[in-house]
Amino acid sequence: MNTVIQNKLKEIELEYKVKILYACETGSRAWGFPSPDSDYDVRIIYKHETDWYLSLSDKKDVIEFMSEDRELDITGWDIKKCLKLMWKSNGALLERVQSPIIYREEKNISKILKQYSEQCFAPIATMHHYLGMAKNTFSELDGQEDIKLKKLFYALRATLACKWIVEKDSVPPIVFITMVNELDFDETLKSTIKNLIALKSHQNESYMHPKQKELNTFITSELNTATRAFNGLGGRKQREVDLDGLFKEVLKTY
Repeated sequence: MNTVIQNKLKEIELEYKVKILYACETGSRAWGFPSPDSDYDVRIIYKHETDWYLSLSDKKDVIEFMSEDRELDITGWDIKKCLKLMWKSNGALLERVQSPIIYREEKNISKILKQYSEQCFAPIATMHHYLGMAKNTFSELDGQEDIKLKKLFYALRATLACKWIVEKDSVPPIVFITMVNELDFDETLKSTIKNLIALKSHQNESYMHPKQKELNTFITSELNTATRAFNGLGGRKQREVDLDGLFKEVLKTY
């Protein structure tokens, strides 16, 4: 699959006349709990030639591709769009720059983007992203005795990200097991989650799993805690972040 992805990245560069600065995996493969039939969610950050930005008109700053078999999903954001989202402490962008699976990278740019994203981190903004995601996903499981294991993990991951923000006041890790291992909660529950990760690795995305009361109780409790903490969370920690300078540097040297 790597060859397919690399070839498609080259096609995108030619078709859209862009330079890909960074391409990574997101979704369950990057989070660390893929199923055998999980698709590939590739996310790219790209740039145009400098003249493209010297225009009074707004231009499309997103590239999207889906293969016919829906196995490969590629979404790209222009570097200017990415830096605007970074300033807003956008949860999706914060994950992308941490991805453990990188398909393309120019001059170690992920390290630079990660550093700047940590400086722009606003707990309340990122909490808004994960809390909404957790509540929406968890509500879909309400009243069901058998639930999609995939959906349960989506709810769990977003819930632990909320817990991470409340307790550690920093950007939540993209790798799910890191949060499981480093956050403080019941060890028996941690073992249950790890067993479910192993189970999911052998079950297709459509697999239905019996609802486990202890996990439901845990998610409910943590989301209640996050909701109560939400209004007391701070904004951006460090306001002296020169994203304009970074933008100019990327256009000039990458």
